[in-house]
Amino acid sequence: MHGMAASNNGAFSSPTFGTGDSAHLIARLERLPFTRPVLWARGCVGMATFFDGYTTLAIAYAMPILAHQWNLSPSATAAIISSGYVGQLLGAIFFGWLAERIGRLPVLAIAIAIFAAMSAACIFSWSASSLMLFRFLQGVGTGGEVPVASAYINELSGARKRGRFFLLYELLFLVGLVAAGAIGYTLVPRLGWQAMFIVGLVPVLLVIPLRFFLSESPRWLIAKGRYAAADKVIARLEASATKHGAVLAEPVAAPALAAAAPVAEKKTGSWSELLGPFYGPRTLLLWALWFGAYLINNGLVTWLPTLYKTVFGLPIDQAIGYGFAMTGVALVASFICALTIDKVGRRRWYTGAFLVAAVPLAALYVLGATSALMVFALATIAYSALQTITYSLYLYSGELYPTRLRSLGAGLGSAWLRAGSVAGPWAIGLIASGGSIVPVFLAFAVVAALTGIICWRWAPETAGKTLEELSP
Repeated sequence: MHGMAASNNGAFSSPTFGTGDSAHLIARLERLPFTRPVLWARGCVGMATFFDGYTTLAIAYAMPILAHQWNLSPSATAAIISSGYVGQLLGAIFFGWLAERIGRLPVLAIAIAIFAAMSAACIFSWSASSLMLFRFLQGVGTGGEVPVASAYINELSGARKRGRFFLLYELLFLVGLVAAGAIGYTLVPRLGWQAMFIVGLVPVLLVIPLRFFLSESPRWLIAKGRYAAADKVIARLEASATKHGAVLAEPVAAPALAAAAPVAEKKTGSWSELLGPFYGPRTLLLWALWFGAYLINNGLVTWLPTLYKTVFGLPIDQAIGYGFAMTGVALVASFICALTIDKVGRRRWYTGAFLVAAVPLAALYVLGATSALMVFALATIAYSALQTITYSLYLYSGELYPTRLRSLGAGLGSAWLRAGSVAGPWAIGLIASGGSIVPVFLAFAVVAALTGIICWRWAPETAGKTLEELSP
């Protein structure tokens, strides 16, 4: 049995390793239920992801006071906000690359420590330039944590119900976005703008369990040829499963896994492989999905409150209320996506969501977007459909790359997330400068429809398949 002796409870003793061990170790991992150590890892890393979402929006609720206290110009305000996104872009690429070389957990600990430390530094900012620097460095940590965490959680998941398991974890990022609004509304008027960054110190407490209580990704260990270390992690998961009443089936490596075993033992993935003949088309597909979905959604979420106020003359509290309600509906849609995407499939869900979003956006163009209520109702449908894509693309990115490329691929994909986030508001400003807001909805409808067609034509289906089958 590849040099491994089975015990009576289905776990395996420490073996001598030989040819084909990677396939056998993966087979042992795949037959496991979601054990308590895995659920603990999802909870711990999920809290870091929650604070990533929180940190992303925290500055938005500090800036109204800071702009007044420091007498900031609009350009200085924009620079402070954008500095965090630039940091996220660089952090996603660098830490995604580093995680392929030194492991998931060390990089997660470094990234979390950086964005927590920079939250502390932000509290003591004395000028726009100092806050800009601290926000940039905070963004480096935030951008690094998200793709590496997504790779880690993906690699702990088996093929069965991987989508549901992962997306219930990823939902915490959206909850963090909502929590930033609630905390900002509650604390900033009473305690000042520093309150947003004081709350951001909490993630430093997560470094301790990450460093001492969580295990490295067994798939990363296998990809590095560290079979004894991977066996130790998997044996711990098996022991937890049997301790809590699970009956483990005999591990049987699927033919595809056995065939892929020699490939899985390649050296660390390279940029040339990421853009090569096999993974290159997948990379371009993911970049298109990241860019298209975020161009529309980030454009809508940042622009609509201003639209309600300036074009339709709504009171500021009602304009903000419409925006908050839209994100609330999107959170419900994302939860439904988490529960059903394994049954529907990634390709069908994403194609359907893009095309569903295109319909109300096109309707706003045809109907002329004549009232705030019309815009709110139809834009909320489009935004909510696309939100199910934006928050689940880390799942899909992890499935389309092998372990040696997973963090790097997710990091580069999220770079296109940032590009789309910048392009959306810019496109709105450019189109609306013609004197009418209506063509904006047509442009977004065209982007949604084209991206949906690209997805339908080229997206591989990944539901129900092991990561090794999908990405040799």
